[in-house]
Amino acid sequence: MLNSTILLKVKQRINKLDSQDYDNIQPWMIVEAFNKAQVEWCRRNLHGINIVKEGDEQSTRRIDDLEILLVTTPIIMNDRQTYYESNNKPGDYLQWKRVSANATTECCKDPRTMVIYLAEQANLDELLRDKNKQPNFEWAETFATQKSGKIQIYTNGLFAITNTELTYYKQPRKIEIAGIKDPYTGLVPATDILSELKDDLIEVIIDDAAEIIAGDIDSFNQMQRTNQTAENNN
Repeated sequence: MLNSTILLKVKQRINKLDSQDYDNIQPWMIVEAFNKAQVEWCRRNLHGINIVKEGDEQSTRRIDDLEILLVTTPIIMNDRQTYYESNNKPGDYLQWKRVSANATTECCKDPRTMVIYLAEQANLDELLRDKNKQPNFEWAETFATQKSGKIQIYTNGLFAITNTELTYYKQPRKIEIAGIKDPYTGLVPATDILSELKDDLIEVIIDDAAEIIAGDIDSFNQMQRTNQTAENNN
């Protein structure tokens, strides 16, 4: 969907299409509200805090809506003796999905695909001590944790980690309008940057953006109506 269409639709939702009064909405305000609404929609629906209580893969609609944001990328891991640690996660990282890796040992040079599950830092000592849950090359199982923006895959020094890939949900791409100062960077883009989301999903996010703006200008009726419309079509 073109950014000019988004501007038009947001103004229409808050009944300010031809308004010249004190709360006339500027294009940069709509850009900020739309980009904020994109992130809020993603967080709400990845976690399942929505009207139907669905998470990211609990229905074909959620899968269709969110698959554009799923990214798989190689990550470099550094040996820390009892675990391997990544560099900082990608700058567009939004939410964890999975991590995959191979492992080798001195006596087994052929890479073995590991099953790696995400664990809590609070349970780290128990997991490393528990014979049924600690890293095990023979069973091709181990666990990973997250800390300080990095990923740790535990090995107990028993094997080496190779070919690590992180699959995650990225931040939705922010829209920009040529000639309109970007409220996030303060720069004036030379060309439009469009949303990467599906047009039918953008329609829902337009209602979310209109709700944000309506709340900012104390327009309760428009805020309530756009909220109901967004949730009913979510």
